Amino acid sequence: MAETGGGSAVVAKIRMCSVPEKFQLHLAMLALQFGYAGFHVVSRAALNMGISKIVFPVYRNILALFLLLPFAYFLEKKERPRLTWNFVVQFFLLAIVGITANQGFYLLGLDNTSPTFASAIQNSVPAITFLMATILRIEKVRLDRKDGISKVAGTLFCVAGASVITLYKGPTIYSPTPPLQTTAAEPLLLALGDANGKNWTLGCLFLIGHCLSWSGWLVLQAPVLKKYPARLSFTSYQCFFGVIQFLVIAAFVERDPQAWLVHSGAELFSVFYAGVVASGIAFAVQIWCIDRGGPVFVAVYQPVQTLVVAIMASVMLGEQFYLGGIIGAALIITGLYFVLWGKSEERKYATSEKAGIQNLADHDGDGSTAQITEPLLLPKSTGNV
Repeated sequence: MAETGGGSAVVAKIRMCSVPEKFQLHLAMLALQFGYAGFHVVSRAALNMGISKIVFPVYRNILALFLLLPFAYFLEKKERPRLTWNFVVQFFLLAIVGITANQGFYLLGLDNTSPTFASAIQNSVPAITFLMATILRIEKVRLDRKDGISKVAGTLFCVAGASVITLYKGPTIYSPTPPLQTTAAEPLLLALGDANGKNWTLGCLFLIGHCLSWSGWLVLQAPVLKKYPARLSFTSYQCFFGVIQFLVIAAFVERDPQAWLVHSGAELFSVFYAGVVASGIAFAVQIWCIDRGGPVFVAVYQPVQTLVVAIMASVMLGEQFYLGGIIGAALIITGLYFVLWGKSEERKYATSEKAGIQNLADHDGDGSTAQITEPLLLPKSTGNV
């Protein structure tokens, strides 16, 4: 008995010292945005080196699949539900939206624009996700309460900040020291900026398609995860179907055998970064955050990525900071806190409602009179309507 008590005390101490899940969610989303920010630059470098826009996502998803598969197999043996044809169809359709269309549109758009612009236009994802989640009743919005108003206002702030960054340049606020002209990597770094001689309008249309696919993928995952809670297996199945779909496309589009060869170490690094960081690790982290925080919580962190890309572009490419970027960043951060505060208040409302229902059940169990039971039920019914 003494050993059991000591073990319980140790477990209790470990639990007290453990990091709260709320902090883990925020930390994971920040790390995810840094990983995706580097992916913008790495992907543009790969395209500039001539890698195929079909071969690149094939290798990316194969690496992600091999990275996730052993963890999914061994860690989720007990909690993995039985695979049915219904799940197979859902995984295949989610792969079309979240992998094939999402990654395909992104590469086509990035090839015709720039990493900074690609990251900036992705800030429409919170607004699109919020709208989709509300229509499908995954995200509840109560405009008669402060949490609902805060979430709507925060989303609008995020979109407004991204629009200012994209449309208004303004005077120079900060100009970094020009990079040395003697570095061998400078021609490659300078080529990571704007796409010269490309169709900018077409690139914007592709990136809009990328944002629509991404938002739909974020929203449609939520109900499937409730039935299939094995997140790593869930992601692995999507990567598997994504590879098959890209291979089918490649059979019709990419028929040059030389396109499947890796010609340099830089191409190899870009493929590994895309597969391991931007697909394997990022997909698993994103699935976990969607399951714990919801699709809008994940999407609202997207504006942070624009700030990170702007900093990376300034440090690596010598890009300047302009007034429009500063104003846009302030609006984005303001919107981010508005939405997170709204989500926090929503949880408080939900907790208080559960406590009220529990108290009502306790009163009923103690034989309380019907005179107080009926009035207490009326506000609950009104709120549901």
